[in-house]
Amino acid sequence: MSTEKTKNGIIQQHADENWQKISAAGYPPELLAKHQDSIKAIAGLSPFVTEVALTRPVVFSRILANNWHLEIDIDSVCEQFNQRLSDISSEEELLVELRLFRAEQMAALAWRDLTNQQSIEVSLSQTSLLADTLIMAAYNWLYASQIKRYGEPQGPEGPQPMLILGMGKLGGKELNFSSDIDLIFAYPYKGETDHPRKPIENQQFFTKLAQRLIAALNKTTPYGQVFRVDMRLRPFGDSGPLVAHFAALEDYYQEQGRQWERYAMIKARVLNPDSAYSAQLQAILAPFVYRRYLDFTTIDAIREMKQLINKELRRRRLTNNIKLGAGGIREVEFFAQSFQLIHGGRETTLQSKQLLPVLHRLAELQIVETQAIEQLIADYYFLRKAEHTLQQFNDEQTQLLPDNVWTQQVLANTLDFPDYEAFLAVLEQVMARVHSQFNALVAEPGDEQQQQDSLFSRCKDAWQIGMHESEFTELLDDALDATSASALYTQLTSFKQQLSKHRIGQRGEDTLNKLMPEVVYYMLRQCPADSVILLPRLFSVISAITGRTTYLDLLHENPDVLKQLIKLCARSEWITEQIRTFPLLLDELLTPLYLQQQQTDIAVVYEQYSDELRQSALRVEPEDTEQLMEQWRQFKLCQQLRIAASDISGSLPIARVSDKLTILAEVLLKAVFTSAWQQVTEKFGAPNHLQDDDTGFLIVGYGKLGGYELGYGSDLDLVFIHNAPQGAETTGPKQVSAQQFYIKLAQRIMHLLNTRTLSGQLYEADLRLRPSGNSGLLCCHLSGFTHYQLNEAWTWEHQALVRARSIMGDKQLQTAFTEIRNSILTRQRNLTELADEVVKMRLKMRDHLLDSQAQGLDLKQCEGGITDIEFMVQYWVLGYAHQYPALTQWPDNLRILENASQAGLLSPLQSEQLQNAYLTLRDHYHQLTLAGEKFAHSNEELETVRTVVTTQWQQVFGSILPEE
Repeated sequence: MSTEKTKNGIIQQHADENWQKISAAGYPPELLAKHQDSIKAIAGLSPFVTEVALTRPVVFSRILANNWHLEIDIDSVCEQFNQRLSDISSEEELLVELRLFRAEQMAALAWRDLTNQQSIEVSLSQTSLLADTLIMAAYNWLYASQIKRYGEPQGPEGPQPMLILGMGKLGGKELNFSSDIDLIFAYPYKGETDHPRKPIENQQFFTKLAQRLIAALNKTTPYGQVFRVDMRLRPFGDSGPLVAHFAALEDYYQEQGRQWERYAMIKARVLNPDSAYSAQLQAILAPFVYRRYLDFTTIDAIREMKQLINKELRRRRLTNNIKLGAGGIREVEFFAQSFQLIHGGRETTLQSKQLLPVLHRLAELQIVETQAIEQLIADYYFLRKAEHTLQQFNDEQTQLLPDNVWTQQVLANTLDFPDYEAFLAVLEQVMARVHSQFNALVAEPGDEQQQQDSLFSRCKDAWQIGMHESEFTELLDDALDATSASALYTQLTSFKQQLSKHRIGQRGEDTLNKLMPEVVYYMLRQCPADSVILLPRLFSVISAITGRTTYLDLLHENPDVLKQLIKLCARSEWITEQIRTFPLLLDELLTPLYLQQQQTDIAVVYEQYSDELRQSALRVEPEDTEQLMEQWRQFKLCQQLRIAASDISGSLPIARVSDKLTILAEVLLKAVFTSAWQQVTEKFGAPNHLQDDDTGFLIVGYGKLGGYELGYGSDLDLVFIHNAPQGAETTGPKQVSAQQFYIKLAQRIMHLLNTRTLSGQLYEADLRLRPSGNSGLLCCHLSGFTHYQLNEAWTWEHQALVRARSIMGDKQLQTAFTEIRNSILTRQRNLTELADEVVKMRLKMRDHLLDSQAQGLDLKQCEGGITDIEFMVQYWVLGYAHQYPALTQWPDNLRILENASQAGLLSPLQSEQLQNAYLTLRDHYHQLTLAGEKFAHSNEELETVRTVVTTQWQQVFGSILPEE
C-alpha cells in the first residue's frame, strides 16, 4: 500500500467511524445530506469538532447554518453575540452563553483551519478577536450587574472602568487556539461608588468584579470552560491584590519592577475600548517598558533569560516541543522582544504589541538582515500552523509532537506533506534555523575573548593590577616598543586618577573594569603604531560617558562597535570630538552604513535624507519646537558621522562627500523653513498677495553651499529674497506688512539654525553677503536685490555670485533669480580692470588671513592653494561669460572649469590638471578637518599640485602681478 493511501486510509477510517456516530445523533437527514462531504472531512481530522457535533447539536446546527467554510465577517459575528447577551438575566445564563459561543466559534474556526480554508495569520487574528469578545462581553455584563447593587465608581473622566490588560499572545493578537489567558486588572482612582445609601470602596467594588470575571471565564461547568485564567503576572504575583489602582501600579513599576516584567509588558494590551483612562494606563506603562535611548542595561537580563531558556531545554529535554524546544515559537518571540527592549525607546515604531510588524521593522531599520527576517517569519508561521493543528485536533493546550499515528497524519495532511516523516524533516530544518538566530542574539561575554591570545589577559592585568612602569613595559613588550609602552603607562595611570574623582556608581565601575581591558586590547590589535595619540582620544570619549552606563554597556556588549570606535578615533580627531560631545552618535556604530555600497545620485540621496528626516520628525509632537530643533541636530550629527566614516573608509570619493554634506544641508534648510513658515503664519497669517501654495520667498545659497562644496563644520552663506508688492499685508489676526513678515520669517529661520541646544548648533548661518551686508535688511525684495547687483555691488560681490544658486523657494522667484544672476555674470567687463581687482582682492585676503608664522601649509590661502583656483574660475566667468554664457550654467568650480575648457579659455590638459589639483587640495583639507588639524605638512604631492596652480595663475594674471 502506498504512503498516500496509508495516510488517507487512517484519516478516512476515523472519518467513517465518526460520520456514523453523527448520523445517529438525531440531526435532520436533509441537513446531514447537504453537508455530508464536509462533515466527513472534518470528522477525520478533529475529535474536538466531532465531540461538539455529538454533544452540542444546537451549536453544531448553527455552525452548519452559518456556512462555516466561507470567508466570515468575524466582527459581525462578535457584534451579534454581544447583542444576544443583552437578553441574559442571570449570571448562570451568562456562563452558559459564553461557553456555547466559544464552542461554536472555535469549532468553526478549527474546521476552517484544518481544511485549509484560511491562512494561519487570519486564524491567529480571529482567535484573538473571539477571546477579546468573550472577555469583554463577560466583563460588560458583570459590570452592569454589579453597579445595580453597589453603585458605580466615578472619576474625573466619568465612570471608572476596570481596565483589563491582555498579556502575552492575547496582547499581541496572536492567541493560541487552546490557551491560557494572562490578565492584569487595574482601575484609575481610589474612592467610593456613588450608591446613594450603601456605597463601597472602589477597591472592594473592583475586587468583587475581578473575582466574578475570573470565575465566569475559568470555571468548568457541564458546558465546559471559556479560558483558563492566569493572574500571576500582576504586581507581587499571587500574593498581590487582584486589582490595583493606577497610582499603586506606577509606584510598583517605578520602584520594584523587574526586567522580566518589562519583557512581559511589551505585549500588554488594554482590551477595553479606547478612553482617557486607557491612555493614562498606557502612559504609566510605556516608560517602564521602554527607555528613551538605546537600552543596553537590559543585556544582562536578556542574557540571563536566554540562559534560563537553555537550561530548561537541557533539564526538561524538550526535544519534541514546538513552542518551548530549541528553535521553537518561544525563541522567535524572545528574539523580537529582546530587540524591542533594547531599541524600542528610540525607535518607537518597534513599540508594537504584535510580532510581525516588529520583525518587519527590524529589517527596515537594518538591525537584522531582511533575508533573515523573511525566513524567520516564514518559519514562525510554519510553527504556529503546526501548533494550531495540534491543538485543534482535540482542543488541548499542547505543543508536543504526537505519538499516535492518527494525530501525526492529521498534522502531515493539514501542512500538506505526503507523510509525517517528511513533515519532521522540514520541522527539523525550521527549528534549527530559528535556534541559530536565537543563539546569535546575545553572545555570552567572553565568547570572543576565549579565542583571543594571551594579550587580552595581559591587557586585563595592565588595567586591574597596580604595577611599576618597568613591569608594565615588560608585560606588553611584544605589542609595543619601550617608548610607546612608557607613554601608554603614563596615560593609563593618569586616566585612573581622573576616574577616581568621578562618582559613577558600583554598576558603572564594574562595567568600566570589563570595558577598559577590551579598549586597550583592540587598540593594540588594530593600530599599535597610533596608540600614543589614540588612547587619549579614546579616554576622552570614555570620560564623556562614564556617567551614562548605557553607553559603557553598549561598548562592552558590542565588540564590533568598540572596534569601529577605535578605527574612527585613530583616523579622526574631528570624529572623536563629535562622539565625545554627542555620545548618542555611538548608536550609529551599531549599523555601520558607511561600509556598504554608497548611493551617490544627488536626487536619490536627497529623497533618502528627506524620508529619514520625515520619519525621525514623526517622533516629535508638532508643537514641540525645542524637541524638533533637537531632532534636526541629532539627525545632522548622525548623517554627518556616516559621511565622515565613509570618507575615512574610502567608500566615498571627495566630490561625493561634499555633495552629500550639501544635500544634507538643503534637506535640513527645507525642514527649518517649513517649521519657520508655520510658526510665523500662525501668528501673523500669510501675506495677502500669495496664491495657492506660494510663499513669495527664496533662499539663495552662496559659497560652499552654492557650489556643492560643503565641508565638515562649514557654515552656510545665505541670502533671503521675497517678491511682496508694496502695500501687501498679512491676513492673520495680528496684521503686519509683508516686508515685516518676511523679516520675521528670516529671523525665525536664523534662530532655528543658529540656536545651540543639547546637540549643538544646526548650522552657523551667515547673511553678510546680502545687499549692503550687515547694514542691509535681513530679507530684501527681488527688485532691491537686482538694483543693488546692477548698480552698487563690488566686484568681489559679483565673484561671490558665481557660486550662488537657488536652494529652495517659489519657481517664479527661482527663475527670476537665475535670470538676474545670469544678466550680472554675462555683463561685458574690461579684462585688465577685472584682473587687477581680482588680484588685489586675492592679495588682500592672503595678507589678512594667511598666518606667516604657521608651522605648515594653509591649503586655502597659500600660494597655489584652493582660493587661487576659485579666483581664477571667477575671473573666467566674469570676464568671458558675455561671450560664453555656458560659463554661468553651474555654480561649482569643477564644472565651470570643464565649460571654460570647452570655451577655449584653457586647454583640456590645463582644465584636467586644475580639476585634479582642486580635488586633491580639497581632499587634503577634508582630511585635515577630520584629523582636527589646520595646517598640512608639505609633501611631494602637494608641491606638485601647487606648482600646477601657480603656473596657471602666472599665465592668467602674470602681466598685472606686483613685482617681487
